[in-house]
Parts: sequence; C-alpha cells; structure tokens
Amino acid sequence: MSKRIIKPVAPRLHFTKAHVEGFTRWLRGSGYTETSTVETIRLLAGWADWMHKHRFGPDTILAGLEASNNAFKGKKSIRRYASVGRLFVRYLQEQNVLPPPRSSPTPAERWPVIAVFRTWARQHRGMADTTLDLWQRCIVDLLETLGDDPDAYSALALRAFMLERAKRYKIGRLKTYAVATRGFLRFLIATGRCPSGREYAVPTIADWKLATVPKYLVAEDIERAIAACDGERRLRDRAIVLLLARLGLRASETANLKITDIDWKNGRLAVFAGKSRRAEWLPLTQEVGDAIVAYLEKTRPRLRTPRLFLTEFAPLRPITRITIKCIVRRTLHRAGIESPHRGAHVLRHSAATAMLRHGVSLTGVGAVLRHRSPDMTMHYAKVDFGLLSEIAQPWVGRLPC
Repeated sequence: MSKRIIKPVAPRLHFTKAHVEGFTRWLRGSGYTETSTVETIRLLAGWADWMHKHRFGPDTILAGLEASNNAFKGKKSIRRYASVGRLFVRYLQEQNVLPPPRSSPTPAERWPVIAVFRTWARQHRGMADTTLDLWQRCIVDLLETLGDDPDAYSALALRAFMLERAKRYKIGRLKTYAVATRGFLRFLIATGRCPSGREYAVPTIADWKLATVPKYLVAEDIERAIAACDGERRLRDRAIVLLLARLGLRASETANLKITDIDWKNGRLAVFAGKSRRAEWLPLTQEVGDAIVAYLEKTRPRLRTPRLFLTEFAPLRPITRITIKCIVRRTLHRAGIESPHRGAHVLRHSAATAMLRHGVSLTGVGAVLRHRSPDMTMHYAKVDFGLLSEIAQPWVGRLPC
C-alpha cells in the first residue's frame, strides 16, 4: 500500500498566494515541524472558508476573527480553527499587512509616574523587573484608590488604604502591599514629589519574624523528582530541576541563564544579581554540568538566542519563570510526591536544608543562596535542632529551683 502524500491546501482567502507561502515559511522558522505546518495550513483553509461563507474580507478580517472565536467552540478539534485564524492574523500584523492590534493602555501609559519609578528603582535600588512587576500591582491599586496627586497621600489616607487591604488579603500579600507602598513613597520623596517622612505613615504588618519553618522536601523526594525526569524527552526538565535542587537557583535566575554564563573551563556558573548586576559565581557540579551538556547536544532546538533553556514546542522561544514553575509542578506530580508546596522555590529551600544537614555552615549556605542578610539564612537552622546552637542566645533569666 503506497503512502499518501499530504500537500498543503491553499486557503480561499482574499489574500495573495504570497501571503500563504510567507505564512508557511514563518511557521517553519518558528519551529513547526513539516507535519504541523501542513496541518496548520489545512485548518487555515477551513477557517478561511468559514470567513468567506460569512462574507468577511480583508477589510473586515479582524471583525471576522472575533466572530470566529465565538463560532468555533466546543471540542478542541473545533477550537483549533479559530486558533489558527488568530495565528494567521498575528503573522499578517507582523508583516504590516494588517494594522497592529489595539491594546489597552499599560499602567505606565496610564500613569507615567510608574515608568519613571521603575527606571529610578532599577538605577538607584538595583531592583529586578520581576520584583517591580509584583510591586506594580500594588502601586496601581494605590493610584486607582488615592489618585496620582501625591498631595492626596496623607498619613490618614495611607493608613485607611492599608487597613482596607488588611480586610481582603492574608499576611503575605499584605506585606507586599506595605513594602511596595513604602518603596513608591520613598521614590516620591527622593524626587521631590512628596514630603519627607511620609513613608512612615504606612503601618507595619504584625507578624512573628521568621516564625514559620522553611518549606522543603526530604532528600528521598528530591531524588524521586530527579529520577522522574528520565529519558531523552525530559533532558531539559532534568537540567532545570538539578539547578534548582542542587545549586538553589531561583526560577527567574534559571529562566534567564545564558549559555555564555557557564564557565566550562573552571567549572562554575555565573548568576547576575545585586544593584550592580555583577556576576556571582557558583560551583558547577559534575551532575549539573552533565545534565546541561546532554540537553545542549541532544534536545535543545537550534534557535539563534543566547538563552539556555527554550520551549519544546512551536513557536520556539526562551522560557519564562512561570514555565519553570510549571515544569517543577509537573515533575512533582509525575514523581508522585505529595506535598502542599509544589512551586519552584521549594527546591531552593530543599537545597539549603540539604547543605546544612551535610555540614555546611550557615555562612556557606548564605553565600550559595546569595542572601543579603544573615537573618534569612538563619531561617533554615530551624529544620535541625542541632543547628540552632549556632544562633541561640544565652538565657538571661533565673533558672528554676
């Protein structure tokens, strides 16, 4: 029986054949396989027939796209027609055949002071974009509630703002609000927009300092998680899990790693942090190095980008910290690990705990984790009562009779 050769079907659109051929080349350049490219063009033909049947042409293609989103509902096989339509429209917009999509104004466009604050925080405070993104949600809430006139930020108004949030959020979220609000007020003070001392109007969030025990996985669970990344298909996931669990990298640090950050000759890895964004070198163990080499040689897509870790499926692009969290969650589920803590940070905590239990000093653990304050490293001493002697203070009261 001869094998049937499937050829791309040209969709019946009011665009030229060159647009469809260009879209096909764009798909291949984005990492789509030949089979996926053919299937995408087939779905595009079905979507284009629907557009033609409902009298949507080049001038009304965006309205037709919105209508098709409502029409192609139900099973995944049906929704894919509208998905391919959106992909084709995106391609046409990138080629300037269609106008770029209208997007709602960003917070920085709505409030220009946010853009100025982010630039100031990066230059003078050395803050990372991930932290600023987290703060921005709180600052937007502040601006929506009190307005963008710093004269309205009285001590009474700021306290009322925080007390109202205390009714809605838990302590962790409330602490973020307090830190972000104070940071924004310090920027306003430094740039002469707000009177000095106004940041002290933000109330302190009552909570016992370092009261909780670090969230971590036992050594057996870590080994099960690493073993769950077996096979050539999961070489990328194995390298990521090892970087988190052995070296204690954060999710954002792992996602932003570049191939040039690895010093193979001296067996070390550069992590950029701090106000100056200087390189902080960590030892690259044989286990972690072998996992990265295996990923680079066997499964990493050939994409012209310095970033180390890329998505597995088209469109190919560097992964984000959210992707790292999803990889860890899937790995723990696949390994059958029952834990209420399933984020990427639990592996960082586990790395610190493992180092302490193998005799590494608190100072050494703090150096590997790149803690700015020793108090953060002392948090991990609570996982082993023998380690508490390093930070325990003598009892000043009277002994019982």
